Amino acid sequence: MMRSFINLEKHQGFTLIELMIVVAIMAILATAALPFRELMVQRQKEQELRTALRQIRTAIDAYKQAVDEGRIAKKADESGYPPRLEELFMGVPDIKSPEKEKKIIYFLRRLPRDPMFVELDVAGTAVTPAVDTWGRRSYESPWDSPKEGDDVFDVYSLSEAIGLNGIPYREW
Repeated sequence: MMRSFINLEKHQGFTLIELMIVVAIMAILATAALPFRELMVQRQKEQELRTALRQIRTAIDAYKQAVDEGRIAKKADESGYPPRLEELFMGVPDIKSPEKEKKIIYFLRRLPRDPMFVELDVAGTAVTPAVDTWGRRSYESPWDSPKEGDDVFDVYSLSEAIGLNGIPYREW
């Protein structure tokens, strides 16, 4: 009877060496997974950037189409593109709607932020308004050196970083 009690006591728990080996293996696995996590975060931000650019560019095109259809007032010397990004989500009057019920045309529910533009306060909330996170290109400026002007023909990221595809975010 005494002999079985001793055998049970001998096989309880793990040795210090076994625990150290398990901890070392876990550390190696965690170190190997960290770059993949960073890569996944960057891919997610790039996907958000693509989506935001597509939404804003689609809204700019819809604004231009509304001008061409005569639903938005345009002066003779204007290009027909929105004068400011705010027009897309703040709305513009529909001049074709009856006088009694002046309707407002909205092209975006809200303006998305540039996910590559990082400026947070101490609490982790965004400091810069979404409108100021985008670079604006005027209809009159060339594609390779965008400049602001009297209208917003296109938007681009203000980030100087280069994407996973090797193209700078500014050129997306």
